[in-house]
Amino acid sequence: MEGTKTRFAVMAMVTMALAAPAAHAQIKSAQTLRNEKMTEIPVCAKPLGTLAVQEPDGGQSWWTAQQLPAPSKLIKVFVNKSHCFTLVDRGAGLDSAMRERELGANGELRVSSNVGKGQLKAADYVMVPDLISSNADSSGGGVGGLLSGLMGSKAGRIASNVSFRSKTADVVLTITDVRSSEQVAMAQGQAKKTDLGINGSGALFGNTGVGAAGVGGYANTEMGQVITMAYLQAYTDLVNELGGLNGNASASNAQQAVTVAKPGRLLANAQGTGAAVRTLDPGMMLYPTGTKEGMMWEVQDELGNKGWVSSTLIQLAH
Repeated sequence: MEGTKTRFAVMAMVTMALAAPAAHAQIKSAQTLRNEKMTEIPVCAKPLGTLAVQEPDGGQSWWTAQQLPAPSKLIKVFVNKSHCFTLVDRGAGLDSAMRERELGANGELRVSSNVGKGQLKAADYVMVPDLISSNADSSGGGVGGLLSGLMGSKAGRIASNVSFRSKTADVVLTITDVRSSEQVAMAQGQAKKTDLGINGSGALFGNTGVGAAGVGGYANTEMGQVITMAYLQAYTDLVNELGGLNGNASASNAQQAVTVAKPGRLLANAQGTGAAVRTLDPGMMLYPTGTKEGMMWEVQDELGNKGWVSSTLIQLAH
């Protein structure tokens, strides 16, 4: 009897020993899936508009202290992979394009090069990635002194209670409508190493493309991964917030103002019948309502008078 009990006990212990690695593998797999889910870039069915990504104002290059590329490059990776916006270059690429246009204007390009005015695509929105607070990827005390020198005393005070050892990042993304200058969305992201179990190998970001496109530092360093995760959270929230946009920012905004180029009259209707609303002098500013009938535009003047004017009498205001 005792021998039987002993055999059952041994068999139970063996079964538990064999089951432990399997259970551990399941837990590890679940954690891996969680991490992968948290590093997924959102994907849109159609672009929400054209986007230019700019660095923060004032030359606050906090990323240089972390030996990281500019955050705009990281955001562009997100944008390209999400298909949520069409990127327009307002940096080195635009500078090169403008040099080509200058060559064309000077007659240096071949005939039929088809490079010139009226071809650049307008940005509907401008996105600015910034850092609220961050710590350096090293041991030591607080980061306030470091950021104070890089970002100004105010930012230094904000970050002064952040420890180097905590490896956390608070970031913010803002997006501004180019035509109206309205700040249409703002999203904040926060991440820390201890929350996500980032191991510094960059493995968590293998599916995001962060390791390529000249932004490898964001995948290959612990602090880079933390900042990447924070920006990804902010970008995901921003895309969700902007999901209601119709994708045609030009049509959604007010029409561009025009100026009167030749003397004329503001007419009561598109047919030109009836008394004139008022006379129009060259240089006057008018605001189209968006309604047109043939060559006639419905406009409003600065006093609120509304009427119709021939498009031959006006030109776009600059």
